[in-house]
Amino acid sequence: MKRASILLLSHLTRQNPKTLTPLLSRNYLSSNITTNNLKSCTKTNGLINKPHQFQANPSRNCGTLVGTTPQISSRQKKIKEKSQLEEAFESAATVEGMLEAFKDMEACFDERELGLALLKVGLKLDQQGEDPEKALTFATRALRVLDIGDEKPSFLVAMTLQLMGSVSYSLKRFNDSLGYLNRAKRMLGRLEEEGATAVEDIRPVLHAVLLELSNVKTAMGRREEAIHNLKKCLEIKEMTMDKGSKELGVANRELAEAYVAVLNFNEALPFGLKALDIHKSGLGDYSVEVAYDRKLLGVIYSGLEEHDKALEQNVLSQKVLKSWGLKSELLHAEIDAANMQIALGKYDEAINTLKGVVQQTEKDGGTRALVFISMAKALCNLEKIVDAKRCLEIALGILDKKETAAPVEVAEAYSEIAMLYENMNEFETAISLLKRTQSMLEKLPQEQHSEGSVSARIGWLLLLTGKVTQAIPYLESAAEMLKESYGPKHFGIGYVYNNLGAAYLELDRPQSAAQMFAVAKDIMDAALGPHHTDSIEAYQNLSKAYGAMGSYTLAIEFQQRAIDAWESHGPSAHDVLMEARRIREQLKTKARDASTNQLPTKALPLPQSCPIWKKRRNLYHDIPLSQSQTSMM
Repeated sequence: MKRASILLLSHLTRQNPKTLTPLLSRNYLSSNITTNNLKSCTKTNGLINKPHQFQANPSRNCGTLVGTTPQISSRQKKIKEKSQLEEAFESAATVEGMLEAFKDMEACFDERELGLALLKVGLKLDQQGEDPEKALTFATRALRVLDIGDEKPSFLVAMTLQLMGSVSYSLKRFNDSLGYLNRAKRMLGRLEEEGATAVEDIRPVLHAVLLELSNVKTAMGRREEAIHNLKKCLEIKEMTMDKGSKELGVANRELAEAYVAVLNFNEALPFGLKALDIHKSGLGDYSVEVAYDRKLLGVIYSGLEEHDKALEQNVLSQKVLKSWGLKSELLHAEIDAANMQIALGKYDEAINTLKGVVQQTEKDGGTRALVFISMAKALCNLEKIVDAKRCLEIALGILDKKETAAPVEVAEAYSEIAMLYENMNEFETAISLLKRTQSMLEKLPQEQHSEGSVSARIGWLLLLTGKVTQAIPYLESAAEMLKESYGPKHFGIGYVYNNLGAAYLELDRPQSAAQMFAVAKDIMDAALGPHHTDSIEAYQNLSKAYGAMGSYTLAIEFQQRAIDAWESHGPSAHDVLMEARRIREQLKTKARDASTNQLPTKALPLPQSCPIWKKRRNLYHDIPLSQSQTSMM
């Protein structure tokens, strides 16, 4: 990763040569080195930062150094020339200059003497980012030199492993990258425990390793694990940076963004607020960083369904963006504001906002497509279906041309359009568009969480339209992908298992249904609490499954749990409470006389207001500004 390589290369350059493994790695590798030998190599004990005293193109013939005097011995000549070669290498300002100087060094140095130089070239190439294969070649050579198989941990080996992890990530070799980075992490942990290296040297490298681990796990769809690594990165920055530094504010915002990506808005909020506080104190209310923080807080508050607060943050963000003349970001903020107005039921206001935005967009621009999607959403809520469909057709016409250039953004837009078709009961159109979306996402491993969500929606729609057998594979696939992305106890996975249970019950497989409902119940209880309405529904579905199996004692027990939970909701739950009690009495009757004529045994599939999908429907508009802006915009 470029940023990590820049920091590590800078860190290497700042080090006192005596604290690092020397360039002449033969000395480092030898355990029998004497004090006199070390003294004789003082000048070459590392890459020394000195004024450049060597010719621009030093000779590669180690025995023909220009300007030497007859009194200097052959050994002294070689030491001097090697020192000058080191200085030429160290003073190289560009990657081309560094590579040229390294070639000169290869002619005079043994491979085992080039460990640190190989590492520096690798870091420089990774920083440039244009040739990861070449960077990996240098990193591999460096590791062969520096990793001598000693049981003792090595700081430079850890740095080399970090580089190999970074380059492997660039090459999309994610499993290889994980292996290198995890080994580097373990080695740095041992160094810190043993006190073999100063903590102030370890921390920047450990931060780079953890940040890269977060990137790799995100790319593999393992987002919950990625967040854990990102939290550790923030902890390191909090220990090493001033409390009011801009970079610490950005780190808090990035962690908040990671939580937003897994729809954990409650966890995201404190980090978003802290980022805002740091940037306001250090940069002032009208800094761009403050605008980005407020943009993200708008997303978080929308996710928490606190739409008034979301709109307030959005308005404040727009003021700053406008003052800085950031037109593109301002247009996106205005689209976000329209979506917040829609969430508040202010449909006419939203339409007026969008009419102002559309006049500032390019005819075939991605931003224009977003405007028409939001316009369709407002019109759909006003039951102007024909107009809404026309807006969606315009948006689809624009997006169709951008699938190759911006697959992630287009896939998210398609997903939202499909949601609108669902709202208009155009289920076949929605299913077709979601399958198109899935085919795009399955080529992008970093979007596994989105692919899982889309697969779940396809399964739900197939179930809703009576295509139960077709629905099951989509739901099963969704459950596995979402577990890998969010962990086993994420509430969204509970909804998927609930729908699987409904599908099995529909197919007269009550035992399989009961298993799925039991998993759903455990997840709902853990993620939402036993008194949440969806958790209560899981209890009732379990009751239905056991009733269909003839296990009436268990059926009555779970129905009673549902009743107890509904009672805690007070007068607002009166009707559902009465229905739950009625079903309990039917179960008791069934237990007595084995009559099933009046007992409902069908579990309804999850409604389209499922949070994991509802929260994602505006995700395309909710990408925080501090992330890369969409390439198609």
